[in-house]
Amino acid sequence: MLCWTDVAAQDPELMEKGHNMLFQHGIGLAYLATVDASNAPRLHPIVVVHLDSGLYTFLIPSPKQRDLEHNPGYALHAYSSAESDNEFALRGVVRRVDDETIRAAVIDAAQHGVAPEHDLYEFLISSALLAEYEYRGHWPPAYSIWNAAAGG
Repeated sequence: MLCWTDVAAQDPELMEKGHNMLFQHGIGLAYLATVDASNAPRLHPIVVVHLDSGLYTFLIPSPKQRDLEHNPGYALHAYSSAESDNEFALRGVVRRVDDETIRAAVIDAAQHGVAPEHDLYEFLISSALLAEYEYRGHWPPAYSIWNAAAGG
């Protein structure tokens, strides 16, 4: 599992396009897929924050936070665009970040309020996928894939 910066060093074009998709609406918007204690899937809209050091989110005590504390595996999918059918998705595990210096930096970069009870998580990445379509409705897309298991 690698942080965003390490994946971007291995595949800068993929991660730049992915960043553009995550932040196409001004702030970072994505759907977070988790599984609950009974292994039932759950999908949550979230806000993500990108720093040079990684990709982060703040979570309040909630079902999604409980899911990730029970099983840190995730899938993250950028919000759709009105202009194209392109897709960007990440998979991996989250790690809770308790470092106050990192927390302060992420709060400074966030474009939304962060309450003290919000816990900070970093997305560590095992795979990244970008699907680019020539035009709306075109099939198949051109895929760009980064995978930690394949050595990047």
